[in-house]
Amino acid sequence: MKLGIIEKPNEQGFQNAAKFGLSFVEYCINVGQDVDEFTSHALELEKLSAKYGIEVGAIGRWGTDKVNKDGTLVNEEVQNSCKLIDVCSQLGTKVFNTGVNYVKELSLYSNITSAIRYLEAICRYAEHRGVKVATYNCDWNNYIDSDPAWSLVQGHIPALGIKYDSSHSIHAHRDYLAETKKWGHRFYHVHIKGALMIEDFPYIDPPAGMDQTNWGAFIATLCGVGYDGQLSIEPHSDVWRKKGLQDQSIALSVETIRKYIFQ
Repeated sequence: MKLGIIEKPNEQGFQNAAKFGLSFVEYCINVGQDVDEFTSHALELEKLSAKYGIEVGAIGRWGTDKVNKDGTLVNEEVQNSCKLIDVCSQLGTKVFNTGVNYVKELSLYSNITSAIRYLEAICRYAEHRGVKVATYNCDWNNYIDSDPAWSLVQGHIPALGIKYDSSHSIHAHRDYLAETKKWGHRFYHVHIKGALMIEDFPYIDPPAGMDQTNWGAFIATLCGVGYDGQLSIEPHSDVWRKKGLQDQSIALSVETIRKYIFQ
């Protein structure tokens, strides 16, 4: 497995990854962010990746609507997905992460069939460009985040994988080890983010090593299902950023995870 980090798409992001001896950076071009602005810097990012010897391991887009209220696809977002997949192909990026919104005006059947139309289309587009597509297991404007949706959608689309983050499972009161055992063979990308539940509610998202996740058991389960992909640290909590402790929290996550990665 390779260890990396979510960073901003600029030289400072590569420098930060290099500082911690990480193998890759990940970019999240989320709702409200200009896809064309990002893609215009693809050549610059390609040169920076070569300069620092650090891959761009994954690119994703969270939070956007892919399906309209009438069940048709949001053409602009389909095109944005394709543009980001093109950048993945240019940079040698292995995985494109996406999600699909649930439309309350539609039946469950119509939602699932609309999601399958979108995901089949971008999987076909990505396949010809050497990129794999995964749905993220976060519920941010996305419901293809756990079973039974995985059984219906990933079960129907053999090429479609899962971007997994154990903290989302913990926050939703699901069994992250059981999910990993059952679905880990379809994991294409994994996030590393601490989870701390107090009185049944998520609290401050501490770095790995200061949380309640059994990281040894989680990574052992990943090994058990044959996962040999990317582990991407997600610095998430404002508690650490606002106090100027970002570097220390990243260093702790790196130390916590690295001891379980056997080369």
